[in-house]
Amino acid sequence: MNADVSEPRAGSRGIPLWLIILSFLLLFWGLSHFDLNSGWFKTDIYAPYHSSAELAVYQPSVEGFDRGLAQKKYEAVCGLCHQPDGLGKPGQFPPLAGSEWANGSVGRFCRIPLAGVSGPIKVAGQSWNLSMPAMGASMPDEDLALVLTYIRSSWGNKASEVSPAQVKAIRAELGGRTQPETEAELQKLP
Repeated sequence: MNADVSEPRAGSRGIPLWLIILSFLLLFWGLSHFDLNSGWFKTDIYAPYHSSAELAVYQPSVEGFDRGLAQKKYEAVCGLCHQPDGLGKPGQFPPLAGSEWANGSVGRFCRIPLAGVSGPIKVAGQSWNLSMPAMGASMPDEDLALVLTYIRSSWGNKASEVSPAQVKAIRAELGGRTQPETEAELQKLP
């Protein structure tokens, strides 16, 4: 047997017990520190806001017309029929792009989604015989104003903005009207 290698003998010492305990205490402290400071179980990391109003305070402010929001609202309410490009569906739904109704009087244009339209109507040089329900009647004034402004400023349309106050005034004029407008009624309006 080789004399250079000493084998453990009875009574020899191994790792001191205090070193094992210190190692476990340091490991426990390190894991506890990591757990407290890493954010894994902190609710303020995963749900820092308790309400949508609190979240809105930290959102960037949009001054003037918010085209992105208006486009989303248009596509959700009007885009199914009039299409995202505003060209409508041939034979079914008239175009909004280049429409004299979209580019014309705010008063006339607001009445269309608020009361609906029924019967023959001429749009962009083409005759249509349709019935459009009052899709905007259930929308808040601010949302309808956004959608109408989006239509009046998209796809080559160059008309003025529609304000929530204008929508509110037209809604008040219509009162409790349940019948859709006709082209003849709309043409009589300023």
